[in-house]
Amino acid sequence: MADPKLNYLSCSDSGAGHRMAYWEWGAPDAAHTVVCVHGLSRQGRDFDVLAQALVAQAGGKLRVVCPDVVGRGQSDWLADPMGYQVPAYAADMLALLMHLKPQTLDWVGTSMGGLIGMAVTAHAASVGMKVRKLVLNDVGPTVQWDSIVRIAAYLGKSMQFESLQQAADAMWSISTSFGPHTPAQWLELSRHMVKPATQGGVTLHYDPAIAVPVRAMTQEMAAGAEAMVWQLYDAIQADTLLLRGAVSDLLSPHTAQQMTERGPKARLVEFAGIGHAPTLIADDQVQAVASFLLD
Repeated sequence: MADPKLNYLSCSDSGAGHRMAYWEWGAPDAAHTVVCVHGLSRQGRDFDVLAQALVAQAGGKLRVVCPDVVGRGQSDWLADPMGYQVPAYAADMLALLMHLKPQTLDWVGTSMGGLIGMAVTAHAASVGMKVRKLVLNDVGPTVQWDSIVRIAAYLGKSMQFESLQQAADAMWSISTSFGPHTPAQWLELSRHMVKPATQGGVTLHYDPAIAVPVRAMTQEMAAGAEAMVWQLYDAIQADTLLLRGAVSDLLSPHTAQQMTERGPKARLVEFAGIGHAPTLIADDQVQAVASFLLD
């Protein structure tokens, strides 16, 4: 498998600033750019399979950009953990768009990446751009509280592993909702989730402090944020595709149905036997995204 190009962008924050890493597939001068943004504890290499499929189906005339959101992967960690929130992430992405200057822009966002995408879509005009097509992967304005509690229970725990395989096995124990994967597929997904540990072996490749804002969240705060995100969603004018794992505990059937009836009136595609969130590796998942973006 070919490797993407790793790039860095300097971003501002309340402190000394930080570097955000992003992975680039395809033609850097292509008129059409697809930005793919990962979930809460993941990183940009989650999209390797999808990115290569998109570039191939576009005949190479496509650029796919997959950032490591700050605090994850090859990006810097923040001094203030309360900076690990969607508004700050969206500001980084708007800076990225100003740097990339795409002529045609589409967005694929898994979970947290979808929330960032809604914010970016709402504010893209402020940097002279417009999101043409938006893919929201198993996320909407209403996030089920039970799923937040579930995620907070494991997020940010410092874990050391003797090997990549041991790390992959441990991550699978909390990720079975992603649905069926071959051992080779899961090992490849896990490879970029770890880095060498100073004491030997490997450790997770994100700042444990990303859990601080999640654990500070209350049900009342979540309800207030929900109202604001619905406002963002209702203002979206981009053609929107909503993907849902049919047994997702984060995006309820009721919320998904509402999203097909208001705002951009998203087209809904569900994947049987999958929870939160589809990894966009299976052929049917890849093709659902590719046909939407490239047709």
